[in-house]
Amino acid sequence: MRKNGRKLNEKRKFEILTDYIVNADGSVLSSMGNTRVICTATIENSVPRFLKNSNTGWLTAEYAMIPASTNTRKKREIKSGKQDGRGKEIERIIGRSLRTAIDFSLLGEYTITIDCDVIDADGGTRTTAINGAWLATALALNKLAKETGVDSFNKVLIHQIGAISAGIKNNDVYIDLDYEEDSTIDADCNIVINENKNIVDIQATSEQKSFSNELLNQVINLSIKSIEEIFVIQKEALDT
Repeated sequence: MRKNGRKLNEKRKFEILTDYIVNADGSVLSSMGNTRVICTATIENSVPRFLKNSNTGWLTAEYAMIPASTNTRKKREIKSGKQDGRGKEIERIIGRSLRTAIDFSLLGEYTITIDCDVIDADGGTRTTAINGAWLATALALNKLAKETGVDSFNKVLIHQIGAISAGIKNNDVYIDLDYEEDSTIDADCNIVINENKNIVDIQATSEQKSFSNELLNQVINLSIKSIEEIFVIQKEALDT
């Protein structure tokens, strides 16, 4: 049993608040326990140079943490003049994951920019960001379809995407690690899947000691069960 009475295979409470940012095309406050991430999607009628005159769209993502999101103040990256490696890695994961969910030929020459800003970090920030970013994208595309009257924009999103963190400690699998658990875990994992249970992204890294194929399979199977619960909450938020 974990703190707050959670079982090893039990995720924290996942909550979504939509239309959180007034000026965004789609916006969500995505919360997993005490981890909270503001996710916005902005759609612009332009594409990067390499896609000009291709009738194909694009999606890109940015990720940041506000200074007070952690126990000790995190310095703003702009002060150092460069982005840290972790932030770059997470941006790429968010972008890659969401691009698998989109038919860019139906989007046309529009760019979707995802912004994920962590306001409270208690473990699982990247997975919480992905869960919120998918919904923000869906909301933004719904808005674009209504404003333009182009029904095909409703078909751009071809997959639902969800994510969860996991870990291995003393040969036990833990689902949805908070910060305290993550800092003492033997192996750290992040799983992203679509609604077909197909893996979109998987990261599994030993922190203290190596782990077996059997344990990795347990991580994947238990993560899928938790993400299926997240899918239900995403859909409910989208339909309201």
